[in-house]
Amino acid sequence: MSLTSSTLLIVVVLATVLAFAAAVWLWPRLGRGGGLPVLGRIGVVLTLQVLVLASVGLTANRTFLLYGSWADLAGQEGRMPSMGHDAPGGSAVRLLGRQPTDVGGGRTPHVGGEIEKITVRGERSKAAVNAYVYLPPEYFQKGNENRKFPATVVLTGFPGMAENLLKPLPYPKTAWTLAKQKKMPPMVLVMMQPSVVPTRNTQCIDVPGGPLSETFFAKDLPKAISGAYRVGTSPSNWAIMGDSTGGYCALKVALQHPENYAAGVGLSADYKPELDGDSGDLFHGNAAEEKRSDLLWSLDNLPQGKSSFLVTTSMQGEGNYKPTQKFVEKVKAPARVSSITLDHGGHNFKTWCREIPPALQWVGARIGAE
Repeated sequence: MSLTSSTLLIVVVLATVLAFAAAVWLWPRLGRGGGLPVLGRIGVVLTLQVLVLASVGLTANRTFLLYGSWADLAGQEGRMPSMGHDAPGGSAVRLLGRQPTDVGGGRTPHVGGEIEKITVRGERSKAAVNAYVYLPPEYFQKGNENRKFPATVVLTGFPGMAENLLKPLPYPKTAWTLAKQKKMPPMVLVMMQPSVVPTRNTQCIDVPGGPLSETFFAKDLPKAISGAYRVGTSPSNWAIMGDSTGGYCALKVALQHPENYAAGVGLSADYKPELDGDSGDLFHGNAAEEKRSDLLWSLDNLPQGKSSFLVTTSMQGEGNYKPTQKFVEKVKAPARVSSITLDHGGHNFKTWCREIPPALQWVGARIGAE
């Protein structure tokens, strides 16, 4: 039974209700003295606690889609897949499967486009990361066989899973709709987690002696995708965006690697890494790298390239309102910055769904095909 299935949630909630009713019925009998009644009371309390926690956890997971499968929950999604075959362009990209888009005519690639699940192997970072690639219908249409497309890397928050970027954050459907309405050019979307280790929040930082997350997203990923798909290779062909931790990652990569990305979008972004149990020690005493990871410090102390930035926040409901204002103030030429400030909006999917359409339009106006 799927971790995110409504059936599992209903079964667990029903079991919780039945267990509570049984506890009420049995409690007078368990109130007697003696060893067995005491053990019975302990068992009833523990069972109810486990079921209540399971109900709350499953409800939260279905709401925020933190884990998509039992393997994901157990931290096994990062293992090297043993199935699939190499996509055109070599072994850096391994195709795992295809699925239709959630649009009209979605089962016909030249009408609705297509979504491919892949594994990307980093040449320099040696990381292997799963991703979804949205190919627009124009990619398959006659006459476009040699056409190259712009590409945008789209990152989730942490914890999160790449499936979030298909639904409930409908990136492919939104891109398809906007392109059909002539509000943005057709583009390839590369959708994935902001970490090269699913169980560790590496936050696009090259950890000394550990995962080379910045190298993967800044260098390996554009090279691998442009080698496997008809995607341009110049920075003017590439953008990167994300929400929350993924937004920090996107801004960091675009800020510090303008030679590879022309634009970066942070939806409700952080502006410095969060150091906690999920991240572990990201710097191992490297004070210079720790300063560099603070984007506000970087804007003040490091040269700014020609990248363009879009940042979003809310006057009520977001904790990044003041840091976002500071980020906007610190961006200087030749870099450029735009911002979206909502009157109210929490740090959640509902807010980001409001911001995704204008963000994609903004990206479409700043990158293009070769």
